Amino acid sequence: MANIKSAKKRALQSEKRRLHNASQRSMVRTHIKRVLKAVHTGDWEKAMAEFRTAQPVIDRIADKGVFTKNWAARTKSRLNARVKALKAA
Repeated sequence: MANIKSAKKRALQSEKRRLHNASQRSMVRTHIKRVLKAVHTGDWEKAMAEFRTAQPVIDRIADKGVFTKNWAARTKSRLNARVKALKAA
């Protein structure tokens, strides 16, 4: 543990931020899992609805720096490709 007052404060802030970011990451992963589950059931309407709710969540978390913007774009692209493949099939 740190001895200097500012280092102690920084350690507390880092821990608080880590816990918050973990919660945000979990929320994004849950939304992704919902889309994938809908895709696996083969229900295009449900998959599209889940994708539409997941998209702004992924963007918002990427804007805050929890995930990189490239990760967010790649993930949305892959999810969209799976949802569109349902429609084509």
